[in-house]
Amino acid sequence: MVAERIDGKAHAARIRAAVAENVDRLRSEHGVTPGLAVVLVGEDPASQVYVRSKGKMTVEAGMQSFEHKLDAGVREAELLDLVARLNADAAVHGILVQLPLPDHMDAAKVIRAIDPAKDVDGFHISNVGLLGTGQKAMVPCTPLGCLLMLRETLGDLSGLEAVVIGRSNIVGKPMAHLLLGESCTVTVAHSRTRDLPGVVRRADIVVAAVGRREMIKGDWIKPGATVIDVGINRIEAEGGKTRLVGDVDFDGCAEVAGAITPVPGGVGPMTIACLLANTLTACCRSHGLPEPEGLGV
Repeated sequence: MVAERIDGKAHAARIRAAVAENVDRLRSEHGVTPGLAVVLVGEDPASQVYVRSKGKMTVEAGMQSFEHKLDAGVREAELLDLVARLNADAAVHGILVQLPLPDHMDAAKVIRAIDPAKDVDGFHISNVGLLGTGQKAMVPCTPLGCLLMLRETLGDLSGLEAVVIGRSNIVGKPMAHLLLGESCTVTVAHSRTRDLPGVVRRADIVVAAVGRREMIKGDWIKPGATVIDVGINRIEAEGGKTRLVGDVDFDGCAEVAGAITPVPGGVGPMTIACLLANTLTACCRSHGLPEPEGLGV
């Protein structure tokens, strides 16, 4: 068996196109343009690249992009003041404070300061609680992207057994709640799970988000299972260069699985696409308009 390769770039392109279509309709029918504000503190190179990419795709989708760049030494109080202004700005429907923040700042405190209705990262404790209790919430972008790919690949997920490997607040836990919402039978496993390979072998769906390169091997996978690899790990390649690999041994798992995401080109592109989708959803909710279909939970 050779697994179907789940093309995250193609999935993300379809989502961005759907977002742009909905944005155009919002503007023409209601005079409303979604706005996304991204706040970058410091000059972390990876964060700078990510923020530039977000800004570019926001504009391409027809949204307003508001970028705020602050020096690494800025006081926490100044960042909180900026967040308060963005909360009060009617043109801003989504707020994202790029992590990580400098060591002298309390990231949890900053996230709590964001209006939950504008928390398009889905990290605010109010959104965490709403998602965990099956209510309408802003959903973290990466788990949302995983869910949308699973729906498109498998259709109805009801009754399937899913194993999420990793228990982070950003991916593992919200992913488990999303799968429960789809009526899957869900196990949250991690690096200390006893007989982890045996647990994974039960799964129709495996979501790997444990943060250990190529940890999940081919003989862990149930034949025909769908494997979503969230991991991004850099390893040294020939000539001193680095390359990206996931938490899954792709070649080994692809021989057994029914479908699998590559790294890169799998989950990664979906994260920004879902950020745009979340901003659109937040805009619709703030104006009491119907939410776009197929772009959320």
